[in-house]
Amino acid sequence: MNYRTNDKGQKRVTVIGGDGIGPEVVSATRRIIDAAGVRIAWEEVEAGAEVFKRGLPSGVPPETIASISETRVALKGPLETPIGYGEKSANVTLRKLFETFGNIRPVRELPGVKTPFSGRGIDLVIVRENVEDLYAGIEHQQTPGVAQCLKIMTRKGCEKIVRLAFEVAVAEGRKKVHCATKSNIMKLTEGLMKKVFEEVAPEYPSIEASHIIIDNCAHQLVRTPEQFDVIVTSNMNGDILSDLTSGLVGGLGFAPGANIGNDVSIFEAVHGSAPKYAGKNVINPTAVLLSGVMMLRHIDELAAAQAIENAVLVTLEQGVFTRDVVGDRNNPASTTKFTDAVISNLGKKPEHTRARDHRPVKVPRISGAADYVRATAKTIGVDVFVESPLDAESLGRSLDEIASALPVRLKMISNRGTKVYPAMGGITDCVDHWRCRFVARDEVRLIDDAAVHALLSAVETTHGWMHIEKLREFDGVAGFTKAQGED
Repeated sequence: MNYRTNDKGQKRVTVIGGDGIGPEVVSATRRIIDAAGVRIAWEEVEAGAEVFKRGLPSGVPPETIASISETRVALKGPLETPIGYGEKSANVTLRKLFETFGNIRPVRELPGVKTPFSGRGIDLVIVRENVEDLYAGIEHQQTPGVAQCLKIMTRKGCEKIVRLAFEVAVAEGRKKVHCATKSNIMKLTEGLMKKVFEEVAPEYPSIEASHIIIDNCAHQLVRTPEQFDVIVTSNMNGDILSDLTSGLVGGLGFAPGANIGNDVSIFEAVHGSAPKYAGKNVINPTAVLLSGVMMLRHIDELAAAQAIENAVLVTLEQGVFTRDVVGDRNNPASTTKFTDAVISNLGKKPEHTRARDHRPVKVPRISGAADYVRATAKTIGVDVFVESPLDAESLGRSLDEIASALPVRLKMISNRGTKVYPAMGGITDCVDHWRCRFVARDEVRLIDDAAVHALLSAVETTHGWMHIEKLREFDGVAGFTKAQGED
């Protein structure tokens, strides 16, 4: 069970009002859910800007963590990510702490919300991996002018998000799932998601499965968005695409979201805290409200969820719009007026728009073993990242000489991904960050740790190194890529 009840039979939900406009839109959502007759025990806690200001770097206090650990469900307003203090985003911290690995962001054309795409029948879902990829946040300043961010993608993470995407399609009666990756360039990381997608897809024979390159996906979304049903993608790609798709149907004021995990789920809008509008009673609460609808489905309140979604559609059909839709000069509804209108429309059904039927999403549960993938591995070389002001030819000759007495040889040097030694005759604008690839002098021999240690000891007598990567094969397949121009 993904939620808890109290001794009165009420379903317990942690609620975080958030920053800026958050308290207003969360309060509106709570009013509507309560008016729909759902018996929820709201547990109010805090996170975000005020917590950062008190000196807690994560922005998430222990009592908030404790509440979510108990209730297993949270409704959250937008949180500020401070500039100049604090550490990680409190939003990302919450997602990672509770392994809410899947971010579900539905996008649908809504009645009366006019956009250049009105009438196209847009109705799709972005299913975004939510805890790894570049958002693992592992960065290093390797030289004064070169920074690195590690793109972490795992077989386990890819399998969980791919399976979740297919389960979303099943639960909502959808027919197609596209997997959007940049696997033509990042063949090991983004390629892993493509590979897992193609392995899992046959388990869902009723769902049409297609792979699409992410840039083509973005292109197609602004040409023929109605062709898409479910799009599953990696963390950063999904962050970008979900904002793009919300723009197709009226903006972030209509963009709900759910962070789904096996044990905890957190529901929040896609939009930010918009501090300049805080306290003015002008903000569209629909995104958080529809996130609340997703939460109700998650805690098995399907009838109430449908009633609220219908009431939102009726309200929009009646022409009750906030300022983000009609502007300031066209008598926009206040947050309060819009909320009151939705409450008055509970029990009604829209005349021209049909709410999609939903069944509970079956969240995939995959083995928690750390060694989720096992393979026969061997090390055939090592990349040593060297900081040096030398040119490629001088550095290469120096490293050739250093390695001459070792069981390894210098195969090549690359700079910013392009082979520069031995010279290829091209023009590369180099920086002081060199990837120096060493392989066994005797190609039958493997590289052991003793050889790596000896190499590093020899290199550091003349040059500074800041990072190494072993070149490994797994079940005979190379677990590394070649530089541009490397043979």
